[in-house]
Amino acid sequence: MLLVLRPEPGLTATMQSAQAMGLAVRGYALSQIVPVEWSAPQPATIDALLIGSANAMLHGGPALAAFIGKPAYVVGAATAEAVRAAGFPVAAQGHGGLQKVLDAIAPAKRLLRIAGEEHIALNVPDGITITTVTGYRSEMRALDPVAQDLAGENPLVLLHSAAAARHFAEECDRLNLDCSQIMLAALGPRIAEAAGSGWRAVHIAPQPDDAALLEMVRDLCE
Repeated sequence: MLLVLRPEPGLTATMQSAQAMGLAVRGYALSQIVPVEWSAPQPATIDALLIGSANAMLHGGPALAAFIGKPAYVVGAATAEAVRAAGFPVAAQGHGGLQKVLDAIAPAKRLLRIAGEEHIALNVPDGITITTVTGYRSEMRALDPVAQDLAGENPLVLLHSAAAARHFAEECDRLNLDCSQIMLAALGPRIAEAAGSGWRAVHIAPQPDDAALLEMVRDLCE
């Protein structure tokens, strides 16, 4: 049994991709994304946006309006689609994580990064400055609705964030689930580390994007 635990709209996107690959999958939003009010810097001090998730556009709130029209450097097709829908041109669309996108930006830029409450640190190249604001956060939910699935035969759980991985481990402990029978597929090493130990197996996607994660999962299922 394959179980996806990410919040919407990513949950539906991952499930549709998995189903298109012929995988039998169930989804449950272990968390939901809620907006966080943030103070915008002066638009004149910002050349472009740096966006690692569609949630920045979906939950960024009214402060986004001050930057409409500024180009955005983004990760992934879904994020690019959300950015365009919100009124921002896409300067570049990358894959494999925000660091790769940042490393490819030239010449010097003053960037506004709209991030989640939990976000990875970036190595900032020379000539680039980044103002980071928190535009959204995750609120965790109980695991009870899918506890029976996890008590079944050979469950394989997809984890897309470190916060979800920690919460998932805590919920499994609370529900007295047998972690030694649960296999995890994590989007990256930091996520796998957050899940802790005691699982049947922990597999890490070769690249931090959904396509690579699902390809790995398909191989595991075969």
